[in-house]
Amino acid sequence: MNFGMETELIEFKKTTGELKEGVISLASMLNKNGKGTLYFGVRNDGEILGQQIGDRTLREISQGIANAIKPQVIPTIIMELCDDKNVIRVTVEGDEKPYSAYGKYYMRSADEDREISPQQLRNLMLSVSDSIVNIEANNQELSFEQLKMLYAGNSLTLRENTFKQNLNLLTRDGNYNLMAAILADINSYSIKVAVFRGTDKTDLIRRNEYGYKCMLVAVKQVLDYMEALNDTLVDVGGSLRKESKLFDFPCFREAWLNACLHNRWSRQTPPAVYMFEDRIEVISVGGLPEGLTLEEFYEGKSKPVNLELQQIMVQLDYIEQTGHGVPLIVSKYGKEVFDITENFITVTIPLNKGKAVKRDLQKKKGIVLNECDKKILSWMEENSNITVNEISRQIGVGATTVTKHIRVLREKGIIKRIGSKKNGQWKIEEY
Repeated sequence: MNFGMETELIEFKKTTGELKEGVISLASMLNKNGKGTLYFGVRNDGEILGQQIGDRTLREISQGIANAIKPQVIPTIIMELCDDKNVIRVTVEGDEKPYSAYGKYYMRSADEDREISPQQLRNLMLSVSDSIVNIEANNQELSFEQLKMLYAGNSLTLRENTFKQNLNLLTRDGNYNLMAAILADINSYSIKVAVFRGTDKTDLIRRNEYGYKCMLVAVKQVLDYMEALNDTLVDVGGSLRKESKLFDFPCFREAWLNACLHNRWSRQTPPAVYMFEDRIEVISVGGLPEGLTLEEFYEGKSKPVNLELQQIMVQLDYIEQTGHGVPLIVSKYGKEVFDITENFITVTIPLNKGKAVKRDLQKKKGIVLNECDKKILSWMEENSNITVNEISRQIGVGATTVTKHIRVLREKGIIKRIGSKKNGQWKIEEY
């Protein structure tokens, strides 16, 4: 029998004479993965040698770990019989990073234990303090009806008495954590989509807020809104009419979902989307996760900042654990669309150059829209159920004026009303 190879989670030692080195490996694995397994009586190539076990052997291992690793962990130590030879298996788990061994700090890399620098130690401590499952929520009066509906929509049921624990919505003290606050029905996080005229932030045309609700609901609303803005472009310069989209929506979707998943929510700044005349910027707070190189990032290797949030997003089919998002964007636009700093990651998706079908048809039909018309259409596009009074409040003109403009827009065939006056919807035609 052969135990295979050493990994980031498994270490082999020939005998307990290598206890110190084994303890260092345990601390190293705890810092990297929060758990690890150490075998005594196994060669580093996985071949079983066997380990002599006396009356105090297991106790000495336990005491050695207790005295050397800080904060203290309680190991599980088991004697196993493999190929008629005794092997000792030691397993540890812990979530109180960083762990030291004999006063020094180590990090596991493949099958090696590397002492980490003061800067790496600071980054490790920061990543732990930033964890959304360890930070207690300011508001402890939370409800999760929207989250339950998302699970129900995926034919999954959350049991009332266990879902808070199963979804890691509680701190170790049993209080709601920051992830619970993010996913609650009502919270203080506002996700913004801002649209600017031109190529800078001088002239803000529209700002939509999708927050103050379950973050996953807001995430979906942003996707729906941006998909609605993704006009079809027409190129009639050649002999054939060619149509394309304003931007690559699958790339935007991956950029946006990654921004929400990997955002450093502890810094109280949600991700955002900015749309300019020539590009879309998707911005998230926090740079690359500790231990992930830039090259690994571009290759699609994932090291989630918010692991527990990733598990929920996978369950609800928001994301897949395939790591194809970044490679997809790179294959379409190149690495240069990523701007990665210590505090932010910005993904810039260029807009296709051309004329939107709506604008093209508008020119052909000789239709001229004034600013009030455009504002009314913009709000109808965002909310097809919007009322005249609501439009009036949003654009700052009287309801009578709004009604007159709507009548003209209907006469021109630009909009029409579907359904009753009370419960109907606005439909915007191509104009």
